[in-house]
Amino acid sequence: MHAHRFKIQLALALCLAGIGSATTAQTATDLNARSLAATCANCHGTDGRSVEGAAVPSLAGMPKAYMMAQMKAFKDGTRPATIMHQLSKGFNDQQVETIATYFSALKPQK
Repeated sequence: MHAHRFKIQLALALCLAGIGSATTAQTATDLNARSLAATCANCHGTDGRSVEGAAVPSLAGMPKAYMMAQMKAFKDGTRPATIMHQLSKGFNDQQVETIATYFSALKPQK
């Protein structure tokens, strides 16, 4: 009887450990996305919300596909820019997708 109870407790502990590591992995993924997105803050504002009337657009709430297309256009030189053509070359396709996913999930500026 005692051995059976121990096996149940051990199984529960292993399940909880698995849940904990999944949570940690998700947190690391979220932190990575926020860190990449933070590189945009100097021009596009904190959380991609630029100052009203600024020459640079807010990124918060921008559709993911649109943002990815614009980053590609900056990268390959088909969209003119002052600095984005240089900055965009510093991100690989996965990083661009991560950044676009992050900003598309934020509520746009009012």
